[in-house]
Amino acid sequence: MRLVSFRHAGANKFGAAVEGGVVDLSSRTSGRWSGLRDVIAAKALGELAAAATGAPADLKLEDVELLPVIPDPGKILCVGLNYASHVGEVGRQMPTVPSAFLRLHNTLVRHGGDIVRPRASTHFDYEGELAIVIGERCRHVPRARALSVIAGYTCFIDGSVRDFQKHSVFAGKNFPATGPLGPWMVTADTIANPQRLELTTRLNGTVVQHDTTDHMIFDVATIIEYLSTVTWLEPGDIIATGTPDGVGAGRKPPLWMKAGDRLEVEISRIGTLGVNVIDE
Repeated sequence: MRLVSFRHAGANKFGAAVEGGVVDLSSRTSGRWSGLRDVIAAKALGELAAAATGAPADLKLEDVELLPVIPDPGKILCVGLNYASHVGEVGRQMPTVPSAFLRLHNTLVRHGGDIVRPRASTHFDYEGELAIVIGERCRHVPRARALSVIAGYTCFIDGSVRDFQKHSVFAGKNFPATGPLGPWMVTADTIANPQRLELTTRLNGTVVQHDTTDHMIFDVATIIEYLSTVTWLEPGDIIATGTPDGVGAGRKPPLWMKAGDRLEVEISRIGTLGVNVIDE
């Protein structure tokens, strides 16, 4: 099941992306939940699946504005330096534990929206990533059962302002409108093994990153085990799992994004997240 958050007729809603458009699950569940985060917290994904099964589209996809799939996550946790190829291209040492940082909510961008190059820098880089949506409140989750706490998977772009990242990771990763998320969440029951996915990033139609998630240094289960040791994970929390090589900063000369560019991240069995680059 592909679940979306969207805006239609001035209201924020959620639904299922199906052939021909969107099933409006907000209406079909009588407004019992305000958004997908509430649905996940209520452990009601099965009820949404039942409501969506066999249902025709209520709205055409072009008639709705997709939102970041979880518009209001409690936390956006990110893991850096999680592919050996990327560690090598940026000249860093191989990590022995996950390198985690936080993103702010105002960095999120919807599919089809605009990722904003800040006026303070021209060193604006792309990182295509697999993202996890957490399905339950949990702490100290052992690796053996880590996949069971996942609600679903989606695509993420970790837009990075590289010169500010030299000041601190927080600075380089938290300019507004630099973190596209979507287009939808594919529920966890449809992906048995998140380490068997193919990730491709395209800038203006040219492939700039291509790898498979089995090349992660720390796999999805290990990331969850580690982060749930540090803090409580809550329903709807987002975890971005890192990017492979091919980023702009690792190229000679560097390849920075500029206004007018089109950026896409495609992950097999999930879909394609696409945004436009504009200047602040």
